[in-house]
Amino acid sequence: MTTTSRLLVVDDEPDLRTLYELTLLREGYDVDSAGSVEEGWARLQEQGYHAVITDMRLPDGSGLDLLRRLEAAGRGEKTIVITAYGSAENAVEALKAGAFDYLTKPVDLRQFRGVVASALGRAPGAAPAPARPAAGGPAPAARGAAAPPAAVVAPAAAAQHPALRRLAGASAAMQQVRSLIERVARGMAPVMVQGESGTGKELVARAIHEVSPRADQPFVAVNCGAIPEQLLEAEFFGYRKGAFTGANEDRAGFFQAAQGGTLFLDEIGDLPLAMQSKLLRAIQERSVRQIGAVVELPVNVRIVSATHKDLAAEVAEGRFRQDLYYRLNVIQLRMPPLRERVDDLPVICDAVLRRIADDAGVSPPPRLSADALAHLQHYGFPGNVRELENLLHRAVTLSAGEVIGCEDLGLGEEAFADSAWAPPDLAPELPTPPAPVADDAPLPADLVAHLDAVERDIIVRALARHQNNRTAAGSSLGLSLRQMRYRMARLGIQVGDGGAD
Repeated sequence: MTTTSRLLVVDDEPDLRTLYELTLLREGYDVDSAGSVEEGWARLQEQGYHAVITDMRLPDGSGLDLLRRLEAAGRGEKTIVITAYGSAENAVEALKAGAFDYLTKPVDLRQFRGVVASALGRAPGAAPAPARPAAGGPAPAARGAAAPPAAVVAPAAAAQHPALRRLAGASAAMQQVRSLIERVARGMAPVMVQGESGTGKELVARAIHEVSPRADQPFVAVNCGAIPEQLLEAEFFGYRKGAFTGANEDRAGFFQAAQGGTLFLDEIGDLPLAMQSKLLRAIQERSVRQIGAVVELPVNVRIVSATHKDLAAEVAEGRFRQDLYYRLNVIQLRMPPLRERVDDLPVICDAVLRRIADDAGVSPPPRLSADALAHLQHYGFPGNVRELENLLHRAVTLSAGEVIGCEDLGLGEEAFADSAWAPPDLAPELPTPPAPVADDAPLPADLVAHLDAVERDIIVRALARHQNNRTAAGSSLGLSLRQMRYRMARLGIQVGDGGAD
């Protein structure tokens, strides 16, 4: 037997409450209402609802009070909070407390319908989906209303989700990452994934999407730093035929491609300020205007962004908009670098080696010797998991048998310069001081060219030692990836197709 989705509206202003009720009734929902926290909680004690829409300010408390009661009781209702315009702090607090989404006053009814439909997993105007009882949720009341749908993944089931199993490792840091993914996946709150280059930020974003109710909808990943500035608006929002020279047909942008799903904005810190302003408006208004169009198109996407930069410092320096930072950084998820979870190395290496063997059609997969694993556990991995994958690919190619030894890894003595540990087959030596230069030694005729030549030689040798990994080579010289790229471009240094960041 199918039942109509039942909603609870909590607002102390009768006119607004009536407006919300009529809007939802026209969409085919069953609607109950309340005028205070206590009255709303009493309604919830009587029966289960699919979603709760509550005003932030109520006579006997706030919408957050109601939200916290729902969380404490383990209820499954999705919660949408309505807050005054400009109260960004309240909105962020509501999302962090577990709200599915929020709206600002004056409420746009089109947005209102869209957010409610998104919370219930259906398109605005579509027929209500059959209700499914939530595991452990409140029992349906005698009035025949169904309990809320199972929107929150049960921990025992979520732990087995393939997307979470792909995040290899049993360290405390990785358990915390998986736990946070389970918690944030159920809502619409924007997530900022923070982590160094190569830690697997996109893997985390995909896991959030695949564990969420949006898993059947598109996941669109965008590298913000790889798009030329003059093409950003067209790529993000799309364009209409004839909008500019070369626009021979209508084209959808990233927002439209991710409709109903998740839009992953990788390296968000690389967006120029002009595009940051346009992105902020699209997120706030939940709509985009294609280049050459006169009307805006509503979009329903969940934003997950990632960066290796310290965006708070970028804001302080004026390179990143503060309002966009607060809009994107509602929930922060930190992906730990590999050096902080070396206990996970055996599991990660095993998974990578199996994948390499599967891709090459080799069986059984190669394995690391005890000495080789000890080498890796004492290496700093400035390039993180990406560097480990490149290193193991090379080791598999160079190894003569099924066992990968220390000599196959290509990690020389310099790789452990920052560690108190030295490989057992390498005798520790103190660095040799440079030989003194005689007073009558010839001076370079062109000092700038001479220093460039010296710098070029050092960078080329560093790249060779780190298999053309620019991050690792730069780190060994005390340079960031951006500094390394700048110097390579200035000195005309090229790396092969196998070069990586």
